[in-house]
Amino acid sequence: MKNIFVFSILVLVVCACNTPRKTAKQPAGKIEITDSTEYEITIIDPDFDIWYMMNFSPAKDRTNEFYRSKNLIAVNNWNDYFLRGRYQHAIDCNINYSPATDYGIEVNRTLYWYFRFSEDKFNIRLFP
Repeated sequence: MKNIFVFSILVLVVCACNTPRKTAKQPAGKIEITDSTEYEITIIDPDFDIWYMMNFSPAKDRTNEFYRSKNLIAVNNWNDYFLRGRYQHAIDCNINYSPATDYGIEVNRTLYWYFRFSEDKFNIRLFP
């Protein structure tokens, strides 16, 4: 019995010593980007998945550099709208997107298509 108790304490200590992943959460839970060696984005808006499946196809896929350059423009416009208080029904947080960081094609692609989704759903102009 004592061995089981010591073993369970040891397992709890090992589990507690794992380094937690830092997560940058946006207010209202719209976008979540995980900060580690690999980045991950999660769109919580329930309409996005259906919209994405209807609008994205491999034929429309672009390079990571294309997505990065478009995201820089959209993030700047998004943050500008946030600071000026425009589109408060849709934009309720600032996005911290660094041009020096390579988030990978999956994150960049998903963020780009989320901006397209926001343009369609909320009638916001993010891309010129």
